[in-house]
Amino acid sequence: MTKLQVVSTCIIRSGKPIERNSSSKKIQLTPWDLQLLTVDPIQKGLIFRKPNPQQHRELATSSEIINGLKTSLSDTLNYFPLLAGRLASNKNSDNTLSFFVDCSNEGAEFIHATAPGLTMADILEQTYVPKIVKSFFPLNGVRNYEGVSKPLLAVQITELVDGYFIGCTINHCVADGTSFWHFFNSWSEISRTKCSNLILNKPPVLERWFPEYTSCPIHVPLSKEHLHDEFVLPLLEERVFHFSKEKIAQLKAKANSEFGTDQKICISSLQAILAHLWQSVIRCRSDGTNFDEKFSFKLLIGARPRLQPPLPEGYFGNAVHFVNVTATAKELLEHDSGWAAFQMNKVVAIQNHEEVMHFYQSWVKNPKIVKKSEVVANSLIASSSPRFNVYGNDFGWGRPVAVRSGAGNKHDGKMTIFCGAEQGSIDIEACLTPETLHAMGEDTKFMGAVTV
Repeated sequence: MTKLQVVSTCIIRSGKPIERNSSSKKIQLTPWDLQLLTVDPIQKGLIFRKPNPQQHRELATSSEIINGLKTSLSDTLNYFPLLAGRLASNKNSDNTLSFFVDCSNEGAEFIHATAPGLTMADILEQTYVPKIVKSFFPLNGVRNYEGVSKPLLAVQITELVDGYFIGCTINHCVADGTSFWHFFNSWSEISRTKCSNLILNKPPVLERWFPEYTSCPIHVPLSKEHLHDEFVLPLLEERVFHFSKEKIAQLKAKANSEFGTDQKICISSLQAILAHLWQSVIRCRSDGTNFDEKFSFKLLIGARPRLQPPLPEGYFGNAVHFVNVTATAKELLEHDSGWAAFQMNKVVAIQNHEEVMHFYQSWVKNPKIVKKSEVVANSLIASSSPRFNVYGNDFGWGRPVAVRSGAGNKHDGKMTIFCGAEQGSIDIEACLTPETLHAMGEDTKFMGAVTV
């Protein structure tokens, strides 16, 4: 079995640190940020083929590639100074804590590693995601609140025989999926153009959004129970299910046809896929003895476009909240996929400005920190989005071949959504017990929509 070898580790800082008295030196955190204090950072990474030396003479050696990535990362931090900072906390007189990002330019972590003998095919041509992929990401085992002493951003470049894996870990109190890929897209753009003073297509908006009359900073009762929220994970495997553009169109048409939706109600492509997936998981988990057991599918709802007015393009931070779609095993197994998809559609459809504000204001009055041990029971969770620009990341030697996620926030039922490499396709990285995943692979009804 190949073992990862760390070649070097260093700290990368912005070349343009924020002045001490600047108003942007200290960034307060919102309820969307604070609710994630005790969960794991975001971990996503891309696999690239090694550049052809004849086409990219300036990238003929590994050291030239690594040095170029270090330089471009430093240049990118000029635009995202909070990622070079640390979390800071203040204890309040009511025995609560308040958190903010100190743009201190303490730096991001940069790791160069090698995986001798490991090829891209060893990762991509396996039925299940190889365990070694988890080691391609830095800051494993770190919780977000530990950002008071650990980097808010860490990247690891792992050299394979015929490629590079660029793994990125960002503190989840600082960024959601939209912001994560905003940073990644900007870094690749700056690396590709080799322009340290590039005018970004979408400059980050660093100022956090607080509604009028919100008391700031927000007080958070962070107890030892939250900090030591431990639970034992079962043995888990991960598999990437690929849905082609054609198969997705068939699933969507089938779901809308089955439920008889009209022009006012239209089940989306993603809702159709997730409903199809949900029913298969229940079929493959169920022993047929407890059909009255309730199962939930937790969806992450983006708040940016739902607010009135919408948050500015480039808003850098978190702007999501969880919603639950709940059904019994009997309902899921006896109804068609259109019914299951419509349950999702109903919940998503009501997430308007008022609902977003209700969540936000209720949280300020009664802060609720997400506990990892509370989100795993009888539930699937869908994270990430097929709308993120994953395959547009070109660091100067071509587009990525594939995307994978790290160990952060993985549990039985975690579904990570990515756009596929082919336009219009979608990949679902499913994390489940080996028994469930194996059964899904044998589930002809489910696999009929999967492109193998």
